Amino acid sequence: MAHFVIEAVERVDIKHFKVNDRGTGDAQYHPQLMLALLIYCYANGIFSSRRIERATYRDIGVRYIAANRHPDHDTVCKFRRENLEAISESFVQVLLLARELKLLKVGMVSVDGTQVDTNASKHCSVRYDRAKDLVEQLKLEVGELLAQAEQVDGAEAEDSQALPEELARREALREKLDAACGRLEAQARARAEAERRAYEAKVKAHDSRQGKRKGKHPKPPSGTPAEDEQTNLTDPDSRLMRKNKHSEYRQGYNAQAVVDAQGSQLILGTRVSQCASDRNELVADVQAIPESVGTPETVLADSGFANGAEVERLQSRGIEVLVATGRHAPQRRHDFRPDKARKPAQEPKADCLKVIHANLKSEENRAKYRLRQQTVEPVFGIIKQVLGFRRFLLRGRAKVKGEWALVALAYNCKRLHRLKTCSGAPA
Repeated sequence: MAHFVIEAVERVDIKHFKVNDRGTGDAQYHPQLMLALLIYCYANGIFSSRRIERATYRDIGVRYIAANRHPDHDTVCKFRRENLEAISESFVQVLLLARELKLLKVGMVSVDGTQVDTNASKHCSVRYDRAKDLVEQLKLEVGELLAQAEQVDGAEAEDSQALPEELARREALREKLDAACGRLEAQARARAEAERRAYEAKVKAHDSRQGKRKGKHPKPPSGTPAEDEQTNLTDPDSRLMRKNKHSEYRQGYNAQAVVDAQGSQLILGTRVSQCASDRNELVADVQAIPESVGTPETVLADSGFANGAEVERLQSRGIEVLVATGRHAPQRRHDFRPDKARKPAQEPKADCLKVIHANLKSEENRAKYRLRQQTVEPVFGIIKQVLGFRRFLLRGRAKVKGEWALVALAYNCKRLHRLKTCSGAPA
């Protein structure tokens, strides 16, 4: 595995790495060495920069990749944070390597998403109205602390310029809350601007009606955030999400993956979404597959992706879409709960989904769709259960996207090495 990772990383051009061109400071580690170190450690479930540093002393495979050198945790963390472009390019190169080894066919793909915790607590999320109240409260507390500090300075012959720690903490918290309110207000203005065209169309249609059928005049989009809109002070890009109505809310991201469904189970594309629902992610997921790798012919997805507009966009490009149009909870044979009126299954509304619903009744399409559960679900299981990756270490959507690509890259290297070993393909 260590030899395979080194060979894969050597395909990445060094121009994609961020290196020190000033010629000052200590000699830096070779960027390909650092990338290989990250990939190998992630493939073996070692994600923390401090654990990676310890592994350079304890693990023989890590010591081989690091050339018996020992980058400290700060160097590892900085390289991971600043070289997202090199990670993305390495992801593409590994897929091209798989195609050269004839282990990858981009024909049928499975799409799905999984929620991954972020490096932030949900208790650091604040509502817009509560943030405004806290800002006013902190202003009063800061004023009281300043008055108290002036009295102390007048009574004692100490440094009058030193502010108490309580004042510094309150000032820092007030700055965070002000920034949170500013983010929510900017999001509200952007949302109002995006809805402006639809509002103008509604007004035009309303004015064209005659008589009492006009109804109420459409309301213009509001440029101020709602009182219950929230943002996180630690990672503002993350969102409160829950897997289903029976699960708890967690602070995280919706990590998307496109997986080859024709045997290799390699990840072909990755994305990170801020929305807990997969309803509007299908087209963007398919577009996440690099152009150099290829374009799929068939896309498999579960009922969470059943969006008529998204399906039609893919079908217009000549891509076959097989998506479940309904979801039925399994009925227990001996149910201890009281009988409840079961809602009848609803037929899909969009015409294209009705066609898919009818097509899935054929044995051929049902056999194709069964591949979805056998391909994309095990990938998430391996990443979360075998590798142990259940939480992002970086913060911010851009950095989290790069870390998710690194996780997919490590999984692909591990999977490709396994496939190459089993098939006996030449290196």
